[in-house]
Amino acid sequence: MSWVLLAVGVVLLLFGAYASWTAGRLDRLHHRVELARASLETELARRAALVAELAGSDILDPASALLLLDAAHRARAASLDALELREQAESALTRAIHATGTDIEPWAGELSLAMRRVQLARRFHNDVVVSTRDLRHRRLVTWFRLAGHAPMPTTIELEDGR
Repeated sequence: MSWVLLAVGVVLLLFGAYASWTAGRLDRLHHRVELARASLETELARRAALVAELAGSDILDPASALLLLDAAHRARAASLDALELREQAESALTRAIHATGTDIEPWAGELSLAMRRVQLARRFHNDVVVSTRDLRHRRLVTWFRLAGHAPMPTTIELEDGR
């Protein structure tokens, strides 16, 4: 009888350790999602600031400058709390950049780098979100509510020039 109790105790101990490890991993993934979202937000703000600076530099024709300035302003004003509106504003900025043909030296290199950094930040964010969602959909996590009250993370879908 004592062997049975010992075996049950070991199984419960191992299960508890695995559940604790999974909860810790889930917590770390949620933290990585927050960091990735902050990084993406920073890159989007840098891109909008660079586009606004380009639009105000008197290099572009007035129509292109006005289009870029308006798109950059809308992208800056949109909040990540209203995710769909933010995605639309950032996508509109990308389309405006491509529509105005902003391949003017010396801005082409800086703008190309800013666009690439936005692509990488969005891709990294979405990869972390997918990993977190995959872990949250496991039975152990849902049955024992290891995610707590953390909201389900969402991917960010926008046109970023890929």
